[in-house]
Amino acid sequence: ADLPAGGHIAPAGRQIRRFVRLTGELRENIMPAQARMDYVHVGCAHCATENRIAAGRLGDGPKCGHCGELLLPGKPVELSDATYDPVIARTGLPVLVDFWAPWCGPCRMMAPQFELAARDLQTRALLAKVNTEEAQAVAARAGIRAIPTLVLFRDGREVARTSGAMDARSLIQWVNKQG
Repeated sequence: ADLPAGGHIAPAGRQIRRFVRLTGELRENIMPAQARMDYVHVGCAHCATENRIAAGRLGDGPKCGHCGELLLPGKPVELSDATYDPVIARTGLPVLVDFWAPWCGPCRMMAPQFELAARDLQTRALLAKVNTEEAQAVAARAGIRAIPTLVLFRDGREVARTSGAMDARSLIQWVNKQG
């Protein structure tokens, strides 16, 4: 092979690096972040199936590919002993769980506020409810000692917990504060 004058190929290496840098800049300028198809995984609260949703389509009413139910309905979803673990583990969005009981006055007072927060946080978090009377195994594993108790999960791990009723504005602020 013939080498350029001086016997090295450094100029070609610089050209390749420049080409790679320019094509990367082109990709960033031509394809905005939404068009590059970042995906979010969401566990279905009805059948526990994991679904992959394009991040830019979270507000379009995505449905479960298995059962057809809305994944982010804009209202709290009910979790049971059977669906709790799969939804928490398989959802890429933060999951805020309200542990409640039907006989609890503060729980009943907070329910409409939790629904308002679910509408506001629809594309940023999944809000779920666990009836501690029906899902006693989940409540015991979660260490629920007072109700209502709110637990925020991210990537399947608990990141924050608080007890007591809150209004919608306080719920939203609390979720946003957790990052």
